[in-house]
Amino acid sequence: MPHKADLHIHTTCSDGKLSPEEVIMLAASKKLKTVSITDHDTFEGYKQARPFADEYGIELIPGVEVTTVFKEKEVHILAYYFETDTDYFGDFLNNQRGKRIARIKGIINTLNNRKIDVDYNEVWAEAAGGNLGRPHIAKILIDKGYVSSFNEAFELYLSNEKLGEIKNSYPTSQEAIQMIKNVGGAAILAHPGRLYSEVEIEEFINMGIDGLECIHPSHNFRKQEFYSNLCDKKSLLKTGGSDYHGSIETGHSLVGVVAIAEKYVASMKRMTDQRKQTILVKE
Repeated sequence: MPHKADLHIHTTCSDGKLSPEEVIMLAASKKLKTVSITDHDTFEGYKQARPFADEYGIELIPGVEVTTVFKEKEVHILAYYFETDTDYFGDFLNNQRGKRIARIKGIINTLNNRKIDVDYNEVWAEAAGGNLGRPHIAKILIDKGYVSSFNEAFELYLSNEKLGEIKNSYPTSQEAIQMIKNVGGAAILAHPGRLYSEVEIEEFINMGIDGLECIHPSHNFRKQEFYSNLCDKKSLLKTGGSDYHGSIETGHSLVGVVAIAEKYVASMKRMTDQRKQTILVKE
């Protein structure tokens, strides 16, 4: 039976519920041979997970889910196989962390103005040292009885539509795609079926996106087939994963349940190896 890879997993280094070690142990229990930890705007989860991946014989692909802006919408670009020892990318992600903090403070202020009692220190404690995100606020809203689920928290308070007055200061999708390529990585449009029209996806292709996350819990079979065919037509990479956060909410799945054939991982590895060689030649 061919091995499959889960290339979209979150840990406590961003808004996941399991530590990097626990994620690797879970992946091993599911007999996965290849995974990527793709925390939001940090590859700290990857660094913490590496020794455990080695221990369990799992190939751990460097990964990050980079937050960007496209037409005033928040867009996530998955980065894979980038050079992890470059200050260039590390500084970029550190800057992202500062922007996340500023945005969270803006969200808290908006909620307070709506008579919702949330404090920044509570959110910081909920994140436990990881990158701050809206799911941390959602958890507090659940604990305080304002909502009964993460989905309800986003529907009532935390969706981009509800927070339209809080402008994102994240880089543009175009800037992030170029940044990822500059460090030898592959830039993949995350869960395209959630937000983007076919015309917009064509715009991402024109920006130089390397591939699409065809397989995702939010994609039904029709969407999977559409994005797969589009990748074939445009010579794009195909990726996929569970978008695991530690719980089953809309658009997420269990580790390994939504995964992709390893042949697609091999294609991405070949492409990024060639890109790194090109960068070395230019240097």
